[in-house]
Amino acid sequence: MTEQALLDRFLKYVRIDTESNPASDSTPSSSKQWDLANLLFEELKQIGMTEVTIDDNSYVMATLPSNVSHEVPAIGFVSHFDTTPDFTGANVKPQIIENYDGKAIALKGVPDKFLSPEEFDDLLLYKGQTLITTDGTTLLGADDKAGVAEIVSAMEYLIQNPQIKHGKIRICFTPDEEIGRGAHKFDVKEFGAEWAYTMDGSQIGELEYENFNAADCKVTIRGKIVHPGYAKGKMENALYYATEFINSLPRTETPEQTEGYEGFFHLSRCNGNVDQTVLEYIIRDHDFDKFQARKNFMREVADNLNNKYGKSIVELNMKDQYFNMKTKVEPVMFIVDIAEEAMKQEGIKPLIKAIRGGTDGSQLSYMGLPCPNIFAGGHNFHGPYEYVPLQSMQKAMAVICRITELTAMRYSK
Repeated sequence: MTEQALLDRFLKYVRIDTESNPASDSTPSSSKQWDLANLLFEELKQIGMTEVTIDDNSYVMATLPSNVSHEVPAIGFVSHFDTTPDFTGANVKPQIIENYDGKAIALKGVPDKFLSPEEFDDLLLYKGQTLITTDGTTLLGADDKAGVAEIVSAMEYLIQNPQIKHGKIRICFTPDEEIGRGAHKFDVKEFGAEWAYTMDGSQIGELEYENFNAADCKVTIRGKIVHPGYAKGKMENALYYATEFINSLPRTETPEQTEGYEGFFHLSRCNGNVDQTVLEYIIRDHDFDKFQARKNFMREVADNLNNKYGKSIVELNMKDQYFNMKTKVEPVMFIVDIAEEAMKQEGIKPLIKAIRGGTDGSQLSYMGLPCPNIFAGGHNFHGPYEYVPLQSMQKAMAVICRITELTAMRYSK
């Protein structure tokens, strides 16, 4: 498959708005996700996939049958088609930068906004390549429409090149990964693979089988509103209580001040007034004991404020979201080894590291489908500085094909 065909497919996908909605209880959480789900359903049939299905929750599955005579375990590839609600994904206008020269790129939709290697030095890895960027007004959607395009293109390539031997391959595209629900209604039994790979990583070469343990926490803080002119001894300002809560958490343990295996507390939203203020946090740590300690610390902060003021002014609603997949993948580390070897054979240096986030694969691993994560190529997700090198997408597609070939070879004896 040519780079242009892969580019055209990716651009078609990113121009469809699929922003998920955390305030909705439906699946998918936004009706517009159906637009891309239905397109994928039809496209998979057109390229020659079999057993193409779309369920009532917009999960799209399909099969590429085995073309070898010996028995090979069915394997899978998974990506999500929603985009984050952190930044708008409506009316995406991609910019194509050919033969990137290593200089700042003007994001033409916003005056004086640039994608610059002075801020994002990873850009310099891709001098001479073709970059797809935003115009500065939206995110791009490479998370994870790059992964979707790579999987579809790899399947089409395998169909067109039957000399590449492989076992049964299952693919699935999911909604609502960005709001932590991508695997909630994934039918692992129906999928029928023994293991799978999510194509949802970032930089070329990334290969990940560890991720954060994750929880979210809604902090509701109640005050008392009265006329400010007559407030002496009566008003209780929830905004000040909220400030006190925020300042009780360690300021250095936030996303912008941590890296590697360091966990954090992240205040993602704040909305309120004197009478009531709501803080929304996410809590992350790779180490399970430290993860539990972080949750307990937030409870202690709430208890301390309630005790200080002699009443229940702070209420926590804390929920676990997903857990570190390392526990489920390590017993079958050969599936990571296959992906690592596939990268090496495609001339890619594997970058094995822990995900500072989560993927559908983390939940799927706990549902009985071990699921490491492989690069999809994008950078700077969830905002206007997002970009993806076209050549990284082409390499990701090649890695998918190579994994299927290596898996068939592993079971040929």
